[in-house]
Amino acid sequence: MTDSFATTVDEVTAALTTHGYLPDAGLATAILLALRLKRPLLLEGEAGVGKTEVAKVLARWTGGELIRLQCYEGIDVSQAVYEWDYSRQLIHLRTAEAAGQRGGMEIDQDRLENELYTERFLTKRALLRAIERREGPPPILLIDEIDRADDEFEAFLLEVLSDFQITVPELGTFSADDPPIVILTSNRTRDVHDALKRRCLYHWVEHPDFEREVAIVRLRVPDVDATLTRQVAAAVEAMRALNLYKPPGVAETIDWTAALGVLGATKLTEALVEATLGTVLKYREDQQRVRGPGGVADLVKQAFERGFAHS
Repeated sequence: MTDSFATTVDEVTAALTTHGYLPDAGLATAILLALRLKRPLLLEGEAGVGKTEVAKVLARWTGGELIRLQCYEGIDVSQAVYEWDYSRQLIHLRTAEAAGQRGGMEIDQDRLENELYTERFLTKRALLRAIERREGPPPILLIDEIDRADDEFEAFLLEVLSDFQITVPELGTFSADDPPIVILTSNRTRDVHDALKRRCLYHWVEHPDFEREVAIVRLRVPDVDATLTRQVAAAVEAMRALNLYKPPGVAETIDWTAALGVLGATKLTEALVEATLGTVLKYREDQQRVRGPGGVADLVKQAFERGFAHS
């Protein structure tokens, strides 16, 4: 049962930290309430702040299967819930007909049709897999980037999340004895409808402050020099203040730190920033902005000042 995993915010924080995620108090509280109240949790925020990682770490913590539904424009029931495996049904049909012809028997068409519409030929997609009966802990259902789906799919999803049951006309209704732990994420490319928000608990995920970002990177990349980690976090903080098209998230801070560690670096230099900028900034325009007149030199200077000031 999900309510057995944790009973306090401190327990949630400790468990997530043990499994590689360092939440702030607000996020830890939202996760605790989602577990205890068995409500979906909608996480909004800029790309790269760790929304998707929440579902992954919950799966590591609880032992539940991580089931991911990646949303996109035009997603429908066949991609999200189920579809019939028509190729296997056709093979079965032809095999049965051939066997009947060889044996000189008349084929019972009603029986054959019933055989075609069984779970054997049902391809279960993420939503159906998440609510089917199973042994062990409930799965973690990650509905990623719900803001990319259209209104019709969002309305269907609201219905599923309201009662955690899905009807397959040929087979009947599938329902969850113990509902999945549901995490929805949104980068807010459009507003999620109020009806879905009302069904969920909600938390806006911010970029971490400097000290927490350093702690997160140290947790994820512990072998890199501590001073270098602080300088990288300071440099990323400075980049986020430059009004870039795509400001780097925590994931990029971790990647950049790991890349510099692979190169054997112990401190940030202009040459290293130039050589590895593609690890942290993924748009040419953003790189050009950082590489503008005095840009890299100023960045390294700020990284040294900010990094050492907090040592």
